[in-house]
Amino acid sequence: MCDSLSCVLAARELLKELTPLKTDCGALCAHACCAGDDETGMLLFPGEDALYKDCAFGKVIPAAFALGGQEARLFVCSGRCEREHRPLACRLFPLFLAFLKNGGTKVRIDDRARAVCPLCDYGMAGLDQEFVQAARKAYDLLLEDEACRVYLKDLYKAFKL
Repeated sequence: MCDSLSCVLAARELLKELTPLKTDCGALCAHACCAGDDETGMLLFPGEDALYKDCAFGKVIPAAFALGGQEARLFVCSGRCEREHRPLACRLFPLFLAFLKNGGTKVRIDDRARAVCPLCDYGMAGLDQEFVQAARKAYDLLLEDEACRVYLKDLYKAFKL
């Protein structure tokens, strides 16, 4: 067991060097997942907002909804980040954790990513399998923490497509 921030940090570490492809996938789409505006960002996991208090390349803003019983927070970046400081949601993109009826979980392509990520068209088989395995391990770590588990379940319910 780990506390929320420790679990998030451990999950981030698993994906520190890995990305969906062995090459820079942003070269295929002009880094579309990094483009946004002042109100578009990536969801932060429980406790993760503490890592961005004095961030030079982005800011934390409240989301218009709650997850895990707490106000959700978004990290809005300038479009260029220090990659070693990317939020966990960026590291997991374009994957999502689904909760199955039998009580299990499954890592799959996030349908919300289809609007910006051309890799989604190729499915899980089109992704670097080392990345997929690391994402699975990262989600398993997060599920060890109660706050992260409730957050992930609420996220799945809220964005189940």
